[in-house]
Amino acid sequence: MQKILVPCDFSPQAINAFRFALDIAKANGKIHLINVVELPVLHDSILMPVLSFEQQMLKDLRKKATDRFKKLADKYSAKNIKTSVVMGATSRMILDYIKKNKIDLVVMGTQGSSGLRELVVGSNTEKIVRNSAAPVIAVKKYFKPGSIKNIVFPNTLDTEGQKDLVMKVKTLQAFFKARLHLLWVNTPADFSQDIVTRQRMKDFVKHFGLKNYTSNIFNDLYEEQGIINFTRMINAGMIAMGTHGRKGLVHAINGSLAEDIVNHVEGPIWTYTIRRKP
Repeated sequence: MQKILVPCDFSPQAINAFRFALDIAKANGKIHLINVVELPVLHDSILMPVLSFEQQMLKDLRKKATDRFKKLADKYSAKNIKTSVVMGATSRMILDYIKKNKIDLVVMGTQGSSGLRELVVGSNTEKIVRNSAAPVIAVKKYFKPGSIKNIVFPNTLDTEGQKDLVMKVKTLQAFFKARLHLLWVNTPADFSQDIVTRQRMKDFVKHFGLKNYTSNIFNDLYEEQGIINFTRMINAGMIAMGTHGRKGLVHAINGSLAEDIVNHVEGPIWTYTIRRKP
């Protein structure tokens, strides 16, 4: 975790993300702070004076953000940081930055959302979770990394196509020196006999060589509810999940479990998009 990106709009949630990132970067990590300025789209018919006004506005906003970055760095004694102020669509600019700078981890503040707004509009955090080339940790409140002693790892228990995800989760576990809790949520809609699930868990653990772990079957009405209830029951400090990055109508109909968890859980949520093979 040497290059850690923190998108920052200076909201309380973004500041919490910055503080969390600072804590996990203490060893040898570098924090990249990015502020995205979204301005109205200007059409060809707009007069030149308006363009000049836009340019001046961007200049003023960039200076303001740069000054706030400096105050933020001074307040939290942040030394090894790089700041950027860019103009464009927030999620697209952040995703471009992740690729161009080969970011290892993104830490984002989120307020969460619900109902129609979640379905139709979504949040920038959801879009980053769905499309980021790097793992993303979404946080609402500030948590000390030292408090993360237990990580819940919900999984389908399939061994195919999960190697990259599991290797990254093992790295995450080692970083926090945490205990990993492999979880299968048994629901009425996706029921599996315990004797079958236990064997699948054994095969999964053996295949990926998991260490310092527990295997758990949890019964609940819905998968999201089961993950949340199990996490609360064992008082885990983090949830680690893979997402398939659904888009468009498929996403609207089926939703994304990882994004739902990000929206509705208070603690840090680590997510990684599982890439489909060409």
